[in-house]
Amino acid sequence: MPDHFIEVYTSQAAAYHRMITAEDVDGNLLPALQRVAPLDGRRVLDLGSGTGRLPLMLHGLAAQVVALDRYHPMLVEQAKQRGLLGGDWPLVQADMRALPFPSGHFDLVTAGWALGHFTGWYPQDWKAQMGKVLEEMERVLVPGGALVILETLGTGTLTPTPPTADLAEYYTWLEDQWVFTRQEVRSDYQFASLDEAVAYTEFFFGAELAAKIRDNGWVRLPEWTGIWGKQIEGRIARR
Repeated sequence: MPDHFIEVYTSQAAAYHRMITAEDVDGNLLPALQRVAPLDGRRVLDLGSGTGRLPLMLHGLAAQVVALDRYHPMLVEQAKQRGLLGGDWPLVQADMRALPFPSGHFDLVTAGWALGHFTGWYPQDWKAQMGKVLEEMERVLVPGGALVILETLGTGTLTPTPPTADLAEYYTWLEDQWVFTRQEVRSDYQFASLDEAVAYTEFFFGAELAAKIRDNGWVRLPEWTGIWGKQIEGRIARR
């Protein structure tokens, strides 16, 4: 399944990490995560972990973080970033639809900016494919654990809006069928110059956003993140 994002994740991991280090300039994401579930001393599994956005944020806070991703180059870059921070959390290459962990092991399972891709990669049955992931996320939780899903609510927009109709349907599905609660968080990128803003983002977001950045003079690029959370007592509750 050829895809622009797969190409980025398999061949441009360093450029991807350079871009995301500029995000969340105001530090809003961590407090939003903590509103869903306490993080201190918890065992956390991060799915679709990429180059380590969440593990790097949680280092020194959670008792244990395990990072899982499908794409080896992303984990190689995460290993580099982990070393720069002096961390030692495990990196696991696997498919999040079949997690290689025992049941009831983690206090919190996160999936950041990952599941939304399923709407494009599996357009005919994305709900079934995502359902497998959600069931696996629930399986590896301890009773009373929490699930957290982070996704984009728009880049280069002043109001939180799903970027595509497919993502809008997915977000509604999470809330109506899987009973997640949503927070909308401002998570702007901050760059040193207009040229840097374009250079760091165009490879990922494309020429249309690059032109919008220049037209608006956005050294600080508006970004919104949706954080969907829920506590799990038994099986996942669905209406």
